[in-house]
Amino acid sequence: MSHDAPARENAAATEPNRRRFVDRLLGVTTFGMFGAILHPVLRYLYPPPASEASVNTVTLPVRASDIPANSGTIFKFGDRPGILVRTPGGDLRAFSARCTHLNCTVQYREDISQIWCACHNGLFDLNGGIAGGPPPAPLESFVVRLRGEEVVVTRS
Repeated sequence: MSHDAPARENAAATEPNRRRFVDRLLGVTTFGMFGAILHPVLRYLYPPPASEASVNTVTLPVRASDIPANSGTIFKFGDRPGILVRTPGGDLRAFSARCTHLNCTVQYREDISQIWCACHNGLFDLNGGIAGGPPPAPLESFVVRLRGEEVVVTRS
């Protein structure tokens, strides 16, 4: 036996330990990479539940006489947008301004006298009902009251 035999035995004994270490390191790195990719995808597909608006009544910063017939305006209703519409007949109506399809903000289109979602061309009538497109449910409607010239919108 030569003097190199113990060195070869020692090198052979450490080889599995090095290989095991490298295998574990690659496994942890691969697992971390998949986690780093999968986590944002799952957060996008399953967003955390949004807190409900704690506001039930809002006094709008616009006077009733300043809103022309056949027009609409967006307002803040708690942490969500709302839309106030004056119909061609002169009635004031308010709805949630979030489309029930993908939560895009809707707007009033004077040319067709309907509430329109630009995301996927969803349409709602002046009662908040579905008039066309992909929305699965009508808009949430709010109660509109006048206090002198003040417009007060309340969750129904």
